[in-house]
Amino acid sequence: MSIRIDGRAIWLDGRPRTLLCASLFYFRLPREQWRSRLAQVKASGYTCVDVYLPWNFHELAPGEWSFEGRRDVAAFLDLAHEQGLYVIARPGPYICSEWDGGALPAWLGLDEELRVRQNEPRFLERVAEWYDRALPLLAERQYPAGGPVVMVQLENELDFFDCADRTGYLTALRDMALAHGVTVPLIACSGQGDIAGATGDVPGIVAACNFYPDDDSPDIEPEVRHYADLLAKRDVPLLVTETNRRHRTLRRLLASGAKLIAPYLQASGWNFGYTPSAGNWGSPGNFMSHGYDFGGYVSSTGVERPEFTEAKLLAKVLDTWGDRLALATPGDQLADVRCDFVTSSTAATLDLPGGGHLVAVPHLGTAPGTAVVGGTSVEVAPDSCPLMAVGVPLEPWGIDATLALASADLVAAGEGTLVFAATVPVTVVVDDAHAVVPVPGRAVVAGATVVVLAPDEAVRVREVGADGAVVLADAGRAPVVVEPARVEEVRVRTEAAPERAAGVHTLPPALEALGVYRGRGTYRATTDLTGVDELLLTGAADIVDLTVAGRVHATLTGFGAAHSIDVRDVTGAVDVEAVVEIWGHANFDDARLPALGLGALRGLGRLWKVRESADVSAVWTVGGHWAGDPAPLRTLGGWSSTRIGTPVTYTRTLHAATDAALQVQGVVEPIVARVDGGGPQVLNAENPWLALPPGAHEVALTLPHHPSGPGLRARLLGLDAVQEWSCAVQDDVRLTAFAGERGLAEVVRLPLALKPGQEAWIDLDLPDDAGRLIRLDGTQVRVTAWAAGECLGRVWAGPRPVFSGGNPDVLWVPRGWQGPVTLLARGMEGRGEPEIRTLTLESATGA
Repeated sequence: MSIRIDGRAIWLDGRPRTLLCASLFYFRLPREQWRSRLAQVKASGYTCVDVYLPWNFHELAPGEWSFEGRRDVAAFLDLAHEQGLYVIARPGPYICSEWDGGALPAWLGLDEELRVRQNEPRFLERVAEWYDRALPLLAERQYPAGGPVVMVQLENELDFFDCADRTGYLTALRDMALAHGVTVPLIACSGQGDIAGATGDVPGIVAACNFYPDDDSPDIEPEVRHYADLLAKRDVPLLVTETNRRHRTLRRLLASGAKLIAPYLQASGWNFGYTPSAGNWGSPGNFMSHGYDFGGYVSSTGVERPEFTEAKLLAKVLDTWGDRLALATPGDQLADVRCDFVTSSTAATLDLPGGGHLVAVPHLGTAPGTAVVGGTSVEVAPDSCPLMAVGVPLEPWGIDATLALASADLVAAGEGTLVFAATVPVTVVVDDAHAVVPVPGRAVVAGATVVVLAPDEAVRVREVGADGAVVLADAGRAPVVVEPARVEEVRVRTEAAPERAAGVHTLPPALEALGVYRGRGTYRATTDLTGVDELLLTGAADIVDLTVAGRVHATLTGFGAAHSIDVRDVTGAVDVEAVVEIWGHANFDDARLPALGLGALRGLGRLWKVRESADVSAVWTVGGHWAGDPAPLRTLGGWSSTRIGTPVTYTRTLHAATDAALQVQGVVEPIVARVDGGGPQVLNAENPWLALPPGAHEVALTLPHHPSGPGLRARLLGLDAVQEWSCAVQDDVRLTAFAGERGLAEVVRLPLALKPGQEAWIDLDLPDDAGRLIRLDGTQVRVTAWAAGECLGRVWAGPRPVFSGGNPDVLWVPRGWQGPVTLLARGMEGRGEPEIRTLTLESATGA
């Protein structure tokens, strides 16, 4: 058994292959459903799955490893092999994937000298510990060793990240893989087309590309063809390791030269527990939802969507053309293709070995259309991309003739018979004979039997007989749907979950420093607010419920942005309490907010008492444009010139008697700040604050000139840190253990009212062990759910921050995960009283 990659193709056992690959992640599914989900991928006609291996899913705490139960990746790979699927394994160390920290363990951020994703000894030492456990599992299951793994990806989209020594870093990862006996091709994917940035141009690492175009763009083909040509110069084919899920787009990639097509995410899943990321898709931050579903062909609960039929159809096309398609090369655009509908700016053409072409004709509109191909007018259905055969010899199928034109997908062929799939009449020209065949329909054209089927019938073609008979497989069964059931009563426990005392600290430590990598912690302090009208909270993440002098404040989700808190109605010594919950660590390196950078820690940050406030909007020195010597003095942002958009730098010396913060009010576009000539810091609308230590400091603010832009004001705050914090923590293991216990409880009928800051542990029974979705209707309530010893995830009722990635409103209890279900509900301050009005159990069809 062998695999190799060259400029012509992917070769498996000496045969060229075109691979359709579906992302399917064991860590986002119950182990009980691995086999059925893999079987769905196999049934779709896809031949491969790609799977990340998240480092922090297996290293639960420093040096504490688990590869058992739902973490048994070896068993998952073996099941894939049983299904006859190839595997592209992606062990990182960084995976992104909207997963907690991009799979980088949270405690790495505690080492100030360790620099993630760099050619840096401290980081590489930790990576080696991960690779020492992950890579042997892959090496044992490589294709040449009789396993399913045909490629191993190192890193992930490194071209998005500021890696100082890409060549050194990727070389180190490559050498680790080779040392562990990995012999299959090593690949590295570029996220934005920077091939050198993704691979470091390291010998032995094959470059791959991720494309996420607008599906309706007419310019997909020229972009993809550019990279196909670029990679051909490196003697490798175009491997598309991530792309959109729509098969109309996948056909366009295929026709542009792709030999591996791996849409992300075809088979959806769930972010169980505290595993979602705090991501970079919001304004600027967001929370990744518990459901992880981008509309792929299998939903999070296992439902097959309409694209599943499209997948089977494309797979039929690949199987029918076989080696000829696998060895096809991108050719010149045919000169005589014209369309009366919106289509590609450059028609993609594949030259087939042995003669002929496949021409992709995408219809990007919504109304029926007509194309003229080689002087023949043909119908093209809207929202389709038929792969039309032009000038193809038919000898391999027992027909001594040439297929001059076929306006639809060829999905099966036998001795003398051609089967096409379409939703509109199909034009077939064999030699000089011409026929238009309806759907469904049959005709004999120059001795060839032509059969046209609708797509849902075409994907069931099992064999084609020599006599023109077409045998179809049995149709699948319709899913059983269970009517929703409303929960009327729940059991509310009388005890709360225990905390683990975590000491007294002068300043609030990060939760990770207290041993909490997923979960939450409580910070308590007593402080004197006499003469204090304002508090400033800096660096807090992810979810902060702050109580000052018994008053619960609105929940903060600022991703580390500074936040001002009005305490003018409070005086004297008061108690302060903050419950801080980790939603997830950043999966992307985003400089806009402090908690969105890779390696950023979670916790309360710093709480400051504002002792004084001074307006410092005036007497800034202007530099840039034509400001001469001596430099003019202007108010911040007040310089005027005709050089619109050109940066202007405003400089002023600010005197801080204590720790201080500069707030720039009215920020719209980012401002680059430097203190005493140091490195750049970015102020933006979400976080227009600059920290200053005691002393005199030269502050320089650079912003693009806009003569009619917003006016800026600046104030300097003198700060005094709140100190002596008593800490207690509840990590995810402790919370999950308590959820599994059964204590005293009282029966309560819904709706259930809560006060801001109040928590309730709630148990509810399920009618059976079938898969269920739990839908919550409420206001100002956050809910975490558990069942069968697993944290299902979290939902947020009422006004909430930005969520991405899937449905944020439901929880899923997989089939076989028996109840009861335990909920931890927390009331929040806001508009309306906290309340759970209804809980509804819905059928999770396919679950």
